[in-house]
Amino acid sequence: MHILGFHHIQLAMPKGGEDLARAYYINGLGMKEIAKPAALAARGGVWFESGALRLHLGVDAPFIPARKAHPAMEVVDLTLFVESLSRCGFEVTPDADLPGYRRIYTADPFGNRIEILQRLLG
Repeated sequence: MHILGFHHIQLAMPKGGEDLARAYYINGLGMKEIAKPAALAARGGVWFESGALRLHLGVDAPFIPARKAHPAMEVVDLTLFVESLSRCGFEVTPDADLPGYRRIYTADPFGNRIEILQRLLG
C-alpha cells in the first residue's frame, strides 16, 4: 500500500458564501477558482487551486467553522501573503515559529483556521 498524496482538502462553509470565499481565496491568497463537475455544482460551494494544491469548500448545514483543525499551506514568501491578506482586510496572527519555519494563522470569512508557513533557509 502506498499513499501518493492528497487529492484535495475540503473545508465547510455556510450556504450562499461563495462570493465571500472568492474574496478570501482568490484576492487574499491568490488561488484560482476551478469549475465544479456539473453533477456537484447544484450542491453549492466553490473549488480553488494553486499549483498542485486543490481546496474545496462545501456547503454544510448547520455550519460550524473548523477553529482548530486546519490546512497548512507552505509558501515561498510569507511576507507577501501577510501583505495581501492584510490589504484585503483579513486578520493575520503571527505564531511561535515551528522549528525551521516562520508561520502565521488567519481565518477565512467563515472562521475556518488557515495556517501559512515558510521554510527557513539554513
